[in-house]
Amino acid sequence: MSFDRSIKIAPSILAADFAAFGAECEAIEAQGADWVHVDVMDGHFVPNITFGPATCAAIRPHIKGVMDVHLMIAPVDPYIEAFAKAGADVITAHVEAGPHIHRTLQAIRGAGAKAGIALNPGTPASAVSELIDMADLICVMTVNPGFGGQQFIDMTAKIRDLRAMIGDRPVHIEIDGGVDPKTAPLVAAAGADVLVAGSAVFRGGSVTNPAPYGDNIRAIRAAAEAARG
Repeated sequence: MSFDRSIKIAPSILAADFAAFGAECEAIEAQGADWVHVDVMDGHFVPNITFGPATCAAIRPHIKGVMDVHLMIAPVDPYIEAFAKAGADVITAHVEAGPHIHRTLQAIRGAGAKAGIALNPGTPASAVSELIDMADLICVMTVNPGFGGQQFIDMTAKIRDLRAMIGDRPVHIEIDGGVDPKTAPLVAAAGADVLVAGSAVFRGGSVTNPAPYGDNIRAIRAAAEAARG
């Protein structure tokens, strides 16, 4: 998994057909997705339950590129090894999920995955100022985590702060929540390079009619790239 700052579209399978996950992963990659984003929720840290390591292991053979696993769970540490063994390329934990996020990032890297830190809308960029050298990715939540299809919360000032803090370090800035062709330019111009989109990618398409996925991915990418100038 090489590093670059090109715009990457990471469809969230939270918006996919749960009965056809493998085929959905193959479809979005065939239609131009760069990463596949897997939202793991525990009903405790966030008010929803989705899926766990077994689902990740089941879909891994259907994903050629990066499997980006976002853990909206607490505690995190007991589950890192299981998600790494399930094939996660990136494992992202929330800074709010526990008192020892530095240890969590060490454990993720120790398990062989890239380490991500997620920030809820109410958490400032300064919360990760001592962690950037431990991270491969910082995920800025632009909705309150727990459900798909929510309205975008403008976090462009936080993204700019993070971009300045990162400097020339090889750390991605990922945006998760409410990303579509209207909001993608805002976050891309501020410094984001990985855009998670759920309903905005899967809207209008299906496993048997995946062409709209490609249209949606291209529209988000073009809007983001245009904003970079």
